[in-house]
Formats: sequence, structure tokens, C-alpha cells
Amino acid sequence: MEGFEYLQKELDEMKDKGVFRPLTALESDQGSKVTINGKEVIQLSSNNYLGLTTHESLRQAALKAVEDFGAGTGSVRTIAGTFSMHEDFERRLAKFKHTEAALVFQSGFTANVGVLSSILTKEDVVISDELNHASIIDGIRLTKAGRRIYKHSDMQDLEQALQETQSYRKRLVVTDGVFSMDGDIAPLPEIVELCEKYDALVMVDDAHASGVLGANGRGTVDHFGLNGRVHIQVGTLSKAIGVLGGYIASTQTVRDYLIHKARPFLFSTSHPPAVTAACHAAIDVLEDEPELIDRLWENTRFFKEGLQSLGYETGKSETPITPVMIGDEAACMKFSDALFEEGVYAQGIAYPTVAKGNARIRTIVTARHTKEELEQALDAFEKVGRKLNILS
Repeated sequence: MEGFEYLQKELDEMKDKGVFRPLTALESDQGSKVTINGKEVIQLSSNNYLGLTTHESLRQAALKAVEDFGAGTGSVRTIAGTFSMHEDFERRLAKFKHTEAALVFQSGFTANVGVLSSILTKEDVVISDELNHASIIDGIRLTKAGRRIYKHSDMQDLEQALQETQSYRKRLVVTDGVFSMDGDIAPLPEIVELCEKYDALVMVDDAHASGVLGANGRGTVDHFGLNGRVHIQVGTLSKAIGVLGGYIASTQTVRDYLIHKARPFLFSTSHPPAVTAACHAAIDVLEDEPELIDRLWENTRFFKEGLQSLGYETGKSETPITPVMIGDEAACMKFSDALFEEGVYAQGIAYPTVAKGNARIRTIVTARHTKEELEQALDAFEKVGRKLNILS
């Protein structure tokens, strides 16, 4: 069918630049090793931080939920799609996060979009870190509120923005807890102190901190001892939690308001029983098996130190997200392909996900990786780095 030539032209240009990437289909479960095109490779590109995608407790909870409640819910939450298990899980989640209430969305993306597009008006302003996740950026685009972007983790620039926006009714400062491409942690204590000084609200997206930072994986708010001082916490259920979805943890007022105003919540069918039950089981695992988080951090330190000792630049990473900085987009994709040939699946990340000239291999180790697997991966990084003259 004709009419999409302009799209094909852009795709052809991407192919010429070496940055076109077809989808990769896994032929196995999401473990420390996966099978792709019949080849078993070490997985370093998933968000399965704790290995919960295949944890037996989550498997059994999901199977039982299907047997008891069926495959789906058949409705949106506000009509006939709220099951008792949805509300039970949200109460469990709020207790875990030390907040008054919680509300689950279909994804972390829709949670951010739902909150930002509904609680702000043209009388308000949102102040956002320049490296915040795309879902925050899109949520801001959907609001009529004023907007200010401050330099990444620059508290002087944030304070200036707070000073210059005091005429607005409400000011909402939004930051990732852990930044998804660089792996650094937001200076949340300083952000909270500035917001308290200037009477502003704080919202933290803890997608990559949930299950990773804080006691039992409660996130950056708990990590920094800031419980009760952050107004809205957004989290994901599809990374360390191992299943699917997103949530907000806040006050009962915010929960009730979002139920009536957040369009992604209002117009999306609720989570299937298997998803809700597995997510509930995952919170139990976080509390009952803290050794998984210990193992994640042990593996993180080992792998990060190994990359650095080889001579790779890993940026500002403080978490299991460890970028291997390459720079050139085409070279980065070539590097990723060469790693695959050596038995390591580690995807290249390039523009527009990151700025031009800042392409990198983004690696994430998990609690399920063995030392032997990580050593094999490091050997592959050394071999490919020397072959492609990335390492001297």
C-alpha cells in the first residue's frame, strides 16, 4: 500500500547509518542466559534485577489466580474491573512503601502520564530534571502547566527555577530516582530540602530503584531516609518486581483524585488476575528473601569493577545500570553485534534514546548471574574491545 514512502525513507536512512535495529525475539524464559535464534547467550540487557520473572512463588501465584479468577477481568477499574485482589494488592503496596495509599496503573509509563496530565493545571508549573524518563516528558507535554527544565542533578539550577516560579499556585519538582541510561542516583535529600524551603511538591519515579535501593527494595525515598517527605512516588512492577505495571504511592486524596481524573487509569482494562497475584507475591519475596538484593549488589560491584579495570568508561553509574560508553552510534551497534557473536547479549543504546555522540552499551547484571557467567561476559568485552580498537 502506498502512502508511507516518507516513513520508509527515514528507515532507509537509519539503516545507512547503522542504527536500525529489528526486534530481538527470545526463545526462552528471561534468565541470566537466554536463547536467541537458537543460540544461548548471557543476558545483560533485561531489567529482571532480582530474577523474579521465573521465581517459583510468582509462578504459583499466577497459576492459582488464573484457576480461581480466569484469564482477564473484562472491564476497566471504574466500571466492573476492580477485583478484591486489586485493592488487597494496593493496600499491601502502600504498607510496603510507607505511604497512606497506592494505585496501580497498566505500566510505569501510564502511571507517569496519568499523574502529570491530571493533577496540574495552567495555574501550576512542573520543574523537571533534563534527563528524566520519556514517560515523564510525555506526561508534561499533556499538561497545560508551565514547565521548567533544570540541568541534570544541578541543585543550583533547581533552586533558581524554584525562585523564579513562586507566582504559580503549585510547583511540582519531578525526578527519576535512578536515571535509566546512566545509572546515577538523584540527589534526593537536596531536592527535598529545596522543595521544603520553597513550598514545592516532590515526585520521584523509582522505576529502576524499586527492588534495588532501600530496605527490601523500597526505593530511593527509603534509601535516603525520606519517608513521609516525598509527596508522590511512582514505581514499576515490570522491572525488579518481575511482572507488569506501574503504581503511585501517595496520600488517599491523590489516589481518589487519580481514580476520577487520570485518563490512562479510567480508560484501560485492569490487570489480569495472574498479573496482580504475581505482583503481590513479589512484594512478599522482597521482604522474605533480602539475600536476592545482596546478591544483585555483589554481582554489580564485581562486574562494574571488571569493566573499569579493562579500561572502559562507565560514566556516573552508582547502580546495576552500568553503561559502557562508546560514543559513535554505528560503532556502538557494531560492538553490540560483536558481543553477541561472543555469546553476550548487550544492546547498544543510541540517539534519540541518548544524546548524539553518547551511544553506549547499557549493561544490567542481575541476582541470577553467576560469577562464571560474569567472568565470561568480561572476557567477551575485552576480546571485542581489542578487536574493534575500543581498548588499546
